Amino acid sequence: MSGTGIFLVWFAKILNIVFTVYFWVIFARALFSWIRPNPYNPVVRFVYRLVDPVTYRIARMLPTRIGMVDFAPFLLMIAVMFLQELFTRLLLQLALKV
Repeated sequence: MSGTGIFLVWFAKILNIVFTVYFWVIFARALFSWIRPNPYNPVVRFVYRLVDPVTYRIARMLPTRIGMVDFAPFLLMIAVMFLQELFTRLLLQLALKV
């Protein structure tokens, strides 16, 4: 495997970690909607800033609210898992060809 292939493998690993962390941030945001933490807490504000703009766009495109339940975070989690698999597999296959 060449230097480019090794770089692509490491990039795929880092991208996989980023997607995994973002998945858990979305999960934390869903939990926050149930327990109502202090909105002035810096961690809570950081999580809201990372997730809310994306879920807002999803909710604008699709009707995601059924009753009092909003399925936008769930749809975002599915999209993150799909993109994680897609990009990491593509990068790893590309690394093997290089």
